[in-house]
Amino acid sequence: MSNLPNELKYQRVLLKLSGEALMGNEAYGIDPEVIDRLAAEISELNKRGAEVALVIGGGNIFRGTGLAARGIDRATADHMGMLATIMNSLAMQDALERIEIHARVMSALKINQVCEDYIRRRAVRHLEKGRVVILAAGTGNPFFTTDSAASLRAIEINAELLIKATKVDGVYSSDPVKNNDAIRYETLNYDDVIERKLGVMDTTAVVLCRENKIPLRILDMTKPGVLLRAAMGENEGTLVN
Repeated sequence: MSNLPNELKYQRVLLKLSGEALMGNEAYGIDPEVIDRLAAEISELNKRGAEVALVIGGGNIFRGTGLAARGIDRATADHMGMLATIMNSLAMQDALERIEIHARVMSALKINQVCEDYIRRRAVRHLEKGRVVILAAGTGNPFFTTDSAASLRAIEINAELLIKATKVDGVYSSDPVKNNDAIRYETLNYDDVIERKLGVMDTTAVVLCRENKIPLRILDMTKPGVLLRAAMGENEGTLVN
């Protein structure tokens, strides 16, 4: 499609993807069809002139809290989870570059033979040049989730919108799979999310967004075109602001 940045409400967007989102119907790892479809969605937004950053979780390979629950030292388990996010980020970079979208993986852990170190000013420069920036290894510190990393990076790069991509079309009053009477919220404020324990993101991530006034949109990434519509300001999923 043609480059039409004037259609966008948000010019710089950070997308948070869970590692589980990459699995598709697989029990473990990455489903190539899913990552290719996600790359196509990101490509569409990039071609419209948006500056796109990503934070990808690692739960499809390792989840630090799960490993810690089985007896592994929590800091060690979290570092294993960070390495899993780097693997996912490299896979996404490959998927984007196969469709001729320039992408850079920047890691909070030093791993220079496979990707760049995360340096805020360099990340912003990549975005300004039209490259998709994939921010790997969380915050680089144990005990912090990739949700918190997404909020932190969104603040650092001055993102105008943080999108959390899920398999559900927004935030509900209860689990819509278990409760047919669950109500979907179109809008919420940050305090509602925290006080009602709605499980949108972890509390640290929500507080970071609240304190820095970054709007957060939770949407269903399985719907075609949803990412572009969100960047254009359309009412997709649930908006927290």
